[in-house]
Amino acid sequence: MGLIQREVERQGIPTVSISIVRRFTEETKAPRAVFLRWPMGHPLGEPFRKDQQMVVLKRALRALETVKEPGTIIDLPYRWRRYGDLLIE
Repeated sequence: MGLIQREVERQGIPTVSISIVRRFTEETKAPRAVFLRWPMGHPLGEPFRKDQQMVVLKRALRALETVKEPGTIIDLPYRWRRYGDLLIE
């Protein structure tokens, strides 16, 4: 995603990615990103949890305003709890 982001940004459009694989985000040098330790396929959150998904989306969009240094990755503090008390990190 970082490769596409850099090209879009070159055209003057700010971008932000939501990452669940930090290594890939670092390697592709995304201009700005938020990172979550969540399972593959769930970058915005648990299925049917619109409230949770909106929080993640709003935090990602806030990064468009707050991130000043290219390549910044913001670690979001949210935890995955879909399976009862079992914490998936």
